Amino acid sequence: MIQENSVKYVYFCPQLVKAKIMDSELKKCLSGEWYDCHAPVFIEFKRKTHRLLLKYNALPYESREERRAVLKEMLGSIGKKVSVGNPFVCDYGCNIHIGNNVSINTGCTLVDCNKITIGNNVLIAPNVQIYTATHPIELNERLTPVETPNGIEYVRHTYALPVTIEDGCWIGGGVIILPGVTIGRGSVIGAGSVVTKSIPENSLAVGNPCKVIRKINLPHE
Repeated sequence: MIQENSVKYVYFCPQLVKAKIMDSELKKCLSGEWYDCHAPVFIEFKRKTHRLLLKYNALPYESREERRAVLKEMLGSIGKKVSVGNPFVCDYGCNIHIGNNVSINTGCTLVDCNKITIGNNVLIAPNVQIYTATHPIELNERLTPVETPNGIEYVRHTYALPVTIEDGCWIGGGVIILPGVTIGRGSVIGAGSVVTKSIPENSLAVGNPCKVIRKINLPHE
């Protein structure tokens, strides 16, 4: 911006405008608003992560240092003593944050359009699926008609909510965790459960939908 005789002249840089649009879509995504999942910023996330996933999933188990190096490049943050079995699948990678002493078994899928935070001392069994992305239930909210030179096209609305697994949790095999869920400290989720709502700390919860059946980790009298 140049100021001359009290008149302000603004010059637009196409690259800067593009960067601001990308930043805007990312902010909307992380704040739980509708966002354009096909914006360039997300395409770039997917491109990089897909390349790293191919590399990671091809590495043998004993190549621990190389596997960890790939995870450090791909994920938002990773603690000490973390094991992630392959095959492993994620969406952007950069929204996944893993604490210390965590085991993620084989065949897990983490759709990290928003943040997925995994605390310390967490066990995640095989084939667990964690989703952050979702869509409106009502059809007229999920798909909006837009007039284009080629006729009517439909815009699909997407939003994403964070998922948190707190310290000391154990997530059983085949569990599905839906957007916006927090699993409280020390809780256990039974195999095959579908977690649609947050689970309080120190709870044993099972079923579809997942419900607390009793409290655990009670102090000994």
